[in-house]
Amino acid sequence: MQAEFTPRPLRRGVAMLGLSMVLGLTAMVPAIAEEREAETEAETPTTFEVPDTPEHVVGTNPYPFDTVDPREEKREGIELPESVMPKLELLTEEEIEFLASGDARRFAGNLEKTVEELEKRTPEEIQAWVQAMVYVVEGSRYKEGRDAPNIPLNTDSPEFNAWRMVRPRSMDPVREAGPIGLGRYNGRGGPPTFGGFPLALTQEDLIEGKVDAAVVGAPLNMGSAWRDSGSQSTTEMRVMGGGMGGPDQYVHVNPSSVLNIVDYGDIAIDNDSTERSMQEVRRVVREIAQTGAIPLIIGGDHSLSYPNIAGLADVYGKEEITVIHFDAHYDAWWGSPHLISHGAPVYRLLNEGHVRISDYIQMGLRSSGPDRAAFEWMRENGMRYHTMAEIERRGWEAVLDRVVAEASEEGRKLFISFDIDVVDPAYMRATGTPVSGGLSMRESITIIRRLCAESNVIGFDLIELHPALDPTYMTVLNSAHIVKACLTGLAMHKEGLTERHYLSPVSAEHAIDNYYGDQQFYLDATAAENEKKEAEKAEREARAAEKAAAGAEEAEDD
Repeated sequence: MQAEFTPRPLRRGVAMLGLSMVLGLTAMVPAIAEEREAETEAETPTTFEVPDTPEHVVGTNPYPFDTVDPREEKREGIELPESVMPKLELLTEEEIEFLASGDARRFAGNLEKTVEELEKRTPEEIQAWVQAMVYVVEGSRYKEGRDAPNIPLNTDSPEFNAWRMVRPRSMDPVREAGPIGLGRYNGRGGPPTFGGFPLALTQEDLIEGKVDAAVVGAPLNMGSAWRDSGSQSTTEMRVMGGGMGGPDQYVHVNPSSVLNIVDYGDIAIDNDSTERSMQEVRRVVREIAQTGAIPLIIGGDHSLSYPNIAGLADVYGKEEITVIHFDAHYDAWWGSPHLISHGAPVYRLLNEGHVRISDYIQMGLRSSGPDRAAFEWMRENGMRYHTMAEIERRGWEAVLDRVVAEASEEGRKLFISFDIDVVDPAYMRATGTPVSGGLSMRESITIIRRLCAESNVIGFDLIELHPALDPTYMTVLNSAHIVKACLTGLAMHKEGLTERHYLSPVSAEHAIDNYYGDQQFYLDATAAENEKKEAEKAEREARAAEKAAAGAEEAEDD
């Protein structure tokens, strides 16, 4: 096992869709363009530097980093003894060389087992055996001239980029920038949105609305390859996930009142190509983060963590983000034919240098993989991990405190990736790869709320939600409560409620008697919070009065 991990040199990626295409489309509607020429100029977004890592790897655009997993141990060959040579009389020199190579070890075993197999076979059987091994090994590998090195795309198609073409604002009805409320009855009675939040469609909407958190859908359905229905995840979360908004009884904070939260729509997904989808997801996440808003991505499979984190690294810088990855699996596999899948986002992010391996924290591991060698690789390279075995050994409270402390080190920026299969399938059955023995919902809500309150969170994703697998909708409802826990924590952070494991002194203890010996503490804490609220209310009223007086003076002067 190779212990050292070294990110590979960077290479310039493919340029983003340019302004020329937008201007070309605008020219198709000259009457509208002429009417809104000044407005269009004002709407043109700032040009940001193109990321220095590839945004997609299809067609003839190669992947400029290592594609071989350096952790894979190369099988060593053996030296065949002279005693077996008569048995090899029908083999060619190339076939004998293959039989002694490391490639044959996966079939023939070590020297002792190979000799044992040779001794019990006839020369004809040995020839057929070796030729079968050669056929499998050579057939499994890429061969130039026989195999296509890239996924061919029809670049002549006039619809090549139509799936991700953003409609120019000049084609829309004239409106002021800012979030759009869609409800007829006090936020309800309109098209469903995440949490019932208002809708935002552009970066200008985020800026004008001073948005704190933007919930955005990414219905990717192709990177999992088993038990998939992730393309419906965002639809079901909007229809059934209203629970992600509203007050939180544990802390008596209402994120909808403290934060400006919007539904930022769905990101365009090409569900015929995970790689092609990566570039658009990365662009939109970057677009949200550039405004200072926190993106919360609701999605299909875990491939999404790659563009989500890479998009944030484009804004905040490479190796500037800590990631805590909730998952039953460690998702750092590498070396398969596909450079991105739901099992590969972690290693690809490390390979491209977006996140340092020492800043990746794994939480909730319990699947049959990784094996012992992979755990040793994580340990030797500084990747911290917290398994369900650790929780069994140390207890939930101890592990909870340890994880929050690691995630909050040095005030670093934190991204939380929450694969719902970290939760026990008793609560989250509608996921692609469920594993028994996971976190409970109470544990999950607590740790997400604490992380978002006590750490400097800049992004969050909830992924591997496949609603069609759960006709009871319980998975969707529970997923909405995980998102609500994050929003509640973000609101607590904004309100300054960042102390260790804060809970409301009113809901955490009735304080009618002194059963636990700390009745007075809760009574005093409640009184202190009430005084603080009264002071804040008085301050708000004073500011409003000053503003009204200033407005009256201006009116008199006019």
